[in-house]
Formats: sequence, C-alpha cells, structure tokens
Amino acid sequence: MHRTRIRTLVDPLRRLLRRGARTHAANLLSKLHAADVARLLSHLAEDESEQVFALLLAEEPGRAGEVLSELEPAAAVSYLEGRPDEEVARILAEVGPDDAAEIVTALPEDVAARVLDQLERRGHEQVEDLLGYAEETAGRIMSTEVFALREELTVSDAIDALRTSGAEDLEMVFYLYVIDERGHLVGVCSLRDLLLRAPSTELEKLMSSRVISVNVDTDQEEVAQLVARYNYLALPVVDHQNKLVGIITVDDVIDIIREEETEDILLMAGVGEDEEKVLTAPLWRNALLRLPWLLAAWIGGVLASQILSHYQGMLSEMVSLAFFIPIINGMGGNVGTQASTIVVRGMATGRLPAGQTFTQVLRELRVALVLGLLFGVLLGGTVYFLNPSIPELGITVGLALVVSMILAATVGSLMPVVLRNFGVDPAIATGPFVTTSIDVLGITAYFAIASLLVFR
Repeated sequence: MHRTRIRTLVDPLRRLLRRGARTHAANLLSKLHAADVARLLSHLAEDESEQVFALLLAEEPGRAGEVLSELEPAAAVSYLEGRPDEEVARILAEVGPDDAAEIVTALPEDVAARVLDQLERRGHEQVEDLLGYAEETAGRIMSTEVFALREELTVSDAIDALRTSGAEDLEMVFYLYVIDERGHLVGVCSLRDLLLRAPSTELEKLMSSRVISVNVDTDQEEVAQLVARYNYLALPVVDHQNKLVGIITVDDVIDIIREEETEDILLMAGVGEDEEKVLTAPLWRNALLRLPWLLAAWIGGVLASQILSHYQGMLSEMVSLAFFIPIINGMGGNVGTQASTIVVRGMATGRLPAGQTFTQVLRELRVALVLGLLFGVLLGGTVYFLNPSIPELGITVGLALVVSMILAATVGSLMPVVLRNFGVDPAIATGPFVTTSIDVLGITAYFAIASLLVFR
C-alpha cells in the first residue's frame, strides 16, 4: 500500500516540475519522509530527479542531506557529480558522519581528498576519523555522536545533562552509557530506569555493568548478529583501551543485514559480490565478473564429458543408461545446493558456530540418505516397470541416485566449512563449484555402479 502511494505521487510531481511550480513541488516533498523522497527519486527520469534534488537544496539543504543518507552511496554520488568541492562539503555537512563517510568512499579518490579537506575546514573531522577504520568494521559504520554520563552523577544530574546537552539531536538516547573519569565504558542504563529512580540515586548503583559492546575492528556482520541475538536498539563501540568512541544503531544494522545478504546471494549465484557493479557495470566488466564462475562450470562440463567418453562402450551397448543421467545429476544438484545454502546461511547468521558445523554436515548426510532411499526406490521401481527385461538397470539407477544424493550432501555441506577454514567467504561454495563437483561425482558413481551390476 505504501509503495502504491509513492507511485501515485510520481505523475503529480512531474506535472509540477513541467509547469515550473517549484513552490507547490517543494510543498509536496515537505510532506514526505526523507526515505519516501529517496524512493520517489528512483521512479523519476534522471533529469527529473536532478530537478527535485536541486529544489531540495534550494529550499531545505538539511533535508537534501537526509535524502542523500537514505540513498545507496553510488546513487548519492550521482547527485553530487559536477558540483564544486565546497558545495559537496556543505551538503555532506548536513549528513551524519557515518553516512557521509560511505558517500565520500564512493567518490573518485581525487574528489574525495578535496572534499575531506573542505569538511575538515568546516570542523567536520569525524568523517575523516571514520575513514581511518577498515571497511565493513564497526568503526567505519558507527556514529561518533554518542551521549555518555559519568558514573558518579546522580539521576537528577543525569536528567539535567540530558536537557541541556542537545541530546535531542543524537541518534539514540534510549540507552544511557556510563563512563569513568578516563572515558572507559563501565555500564549502561535505560532511560526508563533513569526516570523511575529517586533523584539522589547515583548512576553507579543504577547501571548494569554487564554491557555488551563491540570493538572498532569488529566485523560489521558480527555486529548485526549481536543486535539480532540480544534484540538491542543500539550497541556501543569502544577502542582498544575500552574507551567509548561511538554507537551503532538498529537502522545501521538493518542496512548491514541487507548488504551482507545481497552479497551472499550474488556470490552464491556466481555473479560477483557488489550489487552496484552487477546492475550498472559496463557490458565487458559484467561479463568479466562472471567469467571465473562460468569457467569453473565449463571445466566441470569438460571433465564430465571425458568421463562419459570413457564409458562410451557401455553406452553403446546399453543406450538406456544415458536416459537417466539428467535426473541423477539434477536431483544431486538440488540436494547439494540445499545443503550448502543451509550451512552458508547458518554461518552468516551465527547460528552455526565453528564447533557445530560437522554436526550439521552429519545431519545433512542423514537427510540425504532418507531422501535418497525414498527417491531411489521410486526411480528404481519406475525403471524396472519400464524395462522388466533388464532388472539390473532399475537397481543400478536407483542405487546411483542414492549415492549421488549422499555425495551431493557431503560436498554441499563440507565445502563451505573447508572454505571458511581457509579464510574464504563460504558463500562462494554454492553455484558453479558445488553443482559442477556433483555432476562429475554423480556421473562417475553412476557408471561405476553400472559396470559392477550391469556389465559384470
């Protein structure tokens, strides 16, 4: 319903832009949330969206910054291209430091350096500080605007500090972080607890010292797992001396989850890991991204054809053997993909820690055995019914299907584990690698069984 409402605004906005009714167009945009304006831009033509952004800049510069922060960094950069460095810096000054850091990263290197210099002159050094941390870490995505209280303060002092410190401009004040005189994070209390306690109560007695925090070098995927596990609205970020340096809020975590899931899906499909490159890269670059994965499938296909040529004598004697290669490889491929997807997803969400991976592998093998026996009996019975004169063929095909599905489950569930142990993203285990391996192993097992039962 909400998406439909956004689409219904596209034509009225276009008419206002064509008529040059800037005041009415600005009034329409002012009634929308920044995220809705960002979505609206995606429904407009390039020149129309440029007009809308220019209108926002002229009427409400701060709101233009909010809209930029709702866009993907590459899309945000498209609205900044061609503008003077001073103007880009002025726009980014309206954006939160963490979002501004992402946008600056997407700018060309020479432009980014000049814009950072302009931001520093304007007193926005936080952006450059965030860029000092590695990509996809807590330090890079955190907000440095965090409200903290000293542990010796009373509830009354804390409430006064909240009222006078401009905390209404901060991202999250539901959690109040408590620090000692050296800035070390020592505890946390909720705003609710603060309001319900006696004014003279010291924060040291009110706070919980069992505070979950992350280090600036913690991987962003681990941050997302912690927020999901404990259902927190925010996580504090500390440096290597346990000093509170920032905060990561749940809206940032949602972006992380979406980004990580997109990356995993693209890797599993074998088309790269960067959605922006996949969608917007030139034809030659897009083909180059997919080349290694298809090369792996091609090599597997060549190996499978060589195996078939090795057994061509058997095929010439009994052509019926070839009829069942697709179903054996197809069923094996499905089982392998299912097993690898379950293991990769479990690793990504943290629900399958390193100590439990082999337990999951054994579980997948048991599932494959049950399914293999079920479909093996069904397929073997069907083949026997269609070819009663060759009873060995039904047994061969049924047994080959069981073996193929077990091999597929083994490869599909073990490959992500092996890749993780070698420091490689387990998401690349699926797609061409798993299916190609299963094709080769399935055909080999099929003809090995046939040579034992049919051509003995």
